[in-house]
Amino acid sequence: MEQEDRIALFLDYENLALGARDHRGGLAFDFKPIADALAERGRVVVRRAYADWSYFDEDRRMLTRSHVELIEIPQRMGASRKNAADIKMAVDAVELAFERDYISTFVICTGDSDFTPLVHKLRELNKRVIGVGVEKSTSALLPPACDEFLFYDRLEGVDIPPTRARRGRPARPAGVEQRPPEPEPVQEPEPQPVGEEPAAEEPVRDEDTLAVLVAQTVAGLQGSSSGEVTASRLKRTLLRKDPTFSESDYGFRTFGELLRHLAGHNVVELAEGPAKGDPEVSLPEHGDREVAFGLLHTVVLDLSRGGQPVALSGLKNQLRRARPDFSEQKLGYRSFLQFCKAAATGGLVDLRWSPEADDYLLTAQG
Repeated sequence: MEQEDRIALFLDYENLALGARDHRGGLAFDFKPIADALAERGRVVVRRAYADWSYFDEDRRMLTRSHVELIEIPQRMGASRKNAADIKMAVDAVELAFERDYISTFVICTGDSDFTPLVHKLRELNKRVIGVGVEKSTSALLPPACDEFLFYDRLEGVDIPPTRARRGRPARPAGVEQRPPEPEPVQEPEPQPVGEEPAAEEPVRDEDTLAVLVAQTVAGLQGSSSGEVTASRLKRTLLRKDPTFSESDYGFRTFGELLRHLAGHNVVELAEGPAKGDPEVSLPEHGDREVAFGLLHTVVLDLSRGGQPVALSGLKNQLRRARPDFSEQKLGYRSFLQFCKAAATGGLVDLRWSPEADDYLLTAQG
């Protein structure tokens, strides 16, 4: 069995939650994107959050459902409450580093530079340190001290802040028909036969959901480590994300059968792994991804013939008019923005944020 990193997670919750709300348009902090990112890096064995929880009632419920241990730091005078939380968190982290040799990685969720000495001490003790903070409220001193730093704003699954009323949005080039998004058809519920009890509602377990889940997880594992993604490692990561996951819910007898099915539909590729019966899993480098990138390039080129860049908002609908089955999630991307960023990295489009338009603008390259 592969050796997995054992992770201890410490959240300076007031710094993280208030930073997220203050700099992300008032959106509530969501712990799940952090949990998913860490599930792709190892097994989280300790989860602790420090705050005066009388100020975070709804957050407390959300964290408890995610099995985070809440460390209470009662309200005192002025800044002493913040200092008490910082000191308690630092002491607990160092104590755990000495007492639990099997913990190899410490995740410190804060943007406060006061934790830089803690990061240095943990690394001195031969521990890997990952930092997590809100981009606009993170001190410039903290990220360079860590082995890896994740900006909360950039994690997959974090909602894009609501934009203000758009100002000066570029007009569509002449000759391009501007149609409102087509409403999704509403399915009428089927009438229940007289005398029959309604069947108990079961969770949706369709193949599209499965393809999205597996593709996103493989993409996350490939991006978070240099080692190969084996079937056994993929299965453990899926179970960390959702302990109720079972291939039988999707109609497969074994996990290998599930992977062979997805490989047949070009969702993943399988290759011989380090052990018999444990193949290496990867995302297709060609095929559907190249087709999708080509589609994006063509649509952006068509819409920008007047020389104007194309706004990200509404662009996905344009792709679906050209190819109704388009889905960035089946390609391993959690959002359409992430898909466009990948296309920009490949040099197919230029992607930049425009404060005047309050939107991302795309221009076809090449």
